[in-house]
Amino acid sequence: KMSWLTDPKYQYAIILTSLIGLISILKVIFVPLNGIYRHFIRSGLNIRKFGKWAVVTGATDGIGKAMAFEFARKGLNIVIISRSQDKLDLTLSEIKAKFGDKIEVKSLAIDFGKFDEAARSNVHKLLSELDVGVLVNNVGISYPFTKYFDELDDASVEALIKLNIDSTTWMTRIVLPGMKSRRRGAIVNVGSAAGVSTAPLLSQYGAAKSYIAMFSKALNYELKSFGIHVQCQVPIYVTTKLAKLRKTSLFVASPSAYARAAINSIGYEAITSPYWSHDLQLWALDVLPEWLAAAITFSMHKAIRKAGLKKEAKALEEAKSKLA
Repeated sequence: KMSWLTDPKYQYAIILTSLIGLISILKVIFVPLNGIYRHFIRSGLNIRKFGKWAVVTGATDGIGKAMAFEFARKGLNIVIISRSQDKLDLTLSEIKAKFGDKIEVKSLAIDFGKFDEAARSNVHKLLSELDVGVLVNNVGISYPFTKYFDELDDASVEALIKLNIDSTTWMTRIVLPGMKSRRRGAIVNVGSAAGVSTAPLLSQYGAAKSYIAMFSKALNYELKSFGIHVQCQVPIYVTTKLAKLRKTSLFVASPSAYARAAINSIGYEAITSPYWSHDLQLWALDVLPEWLAAAITFSMHKAIRKAGLKKEAKALEEAKSKLA
């Protein structure tokens, strides 16, 4: 009679279990080593090889504005698209003041919350005349602060879809024909950590950004043979109005620092977190069991919700006292 140790079925099970364990250990070791290479050793591609123009949506604040300046620094002409014409004029004048006649800058006022056929036609008319090499779909919206899904009002639910999903989808459709005909281009879709990890109290925002991640990943495979690279970039904390953060730290990047890292990442991985400390945080979340990572995130978000509700109540009281 065979001992269980010599039974081939158990031997195969032991070998398989050992291989799974080895792969898990190698993954834990390889990912940070690969991160060191990507963030501190690997050089960025020559961004001008994709084309002469970079188009950035949500380009008058935060990440979008910083990326527009960084593209200009690298010698690309810029199209900035945002809702406010006044902010566009200011950003355009700032870029021209810094770079002079070295580059061309165009602007277009578009409300992506009302990105109807007429608005899309205006964008197409402008961009179809240009050698668009890079599109950055940066425009987006999050919650005012973390909330349960049923606490969102109808306008917020609709805006989260239009500004995060619809804008990216339609802008991509607008630039693709030109990129395919030229057989070169890069599309960068700005995602979020909430889109690649479980984020309770940011459920709809996370779902919208998850769409961005999967849309980017699938499109990247579709378009490789046409010389087009599609990438979802995953920031965590950046000092922007959207994030409501003012001070930089080890884990909070300035828009300019993030933009440099973001542009150096273009043309590489389909889904990536360009800034090194953000990537480190995502790695830590990935190493943890999902239930534990989700529980930690949920606890943090509940604290943010509590503070947000308190601030909201205080503002309401102040408004009432002014009316009294």
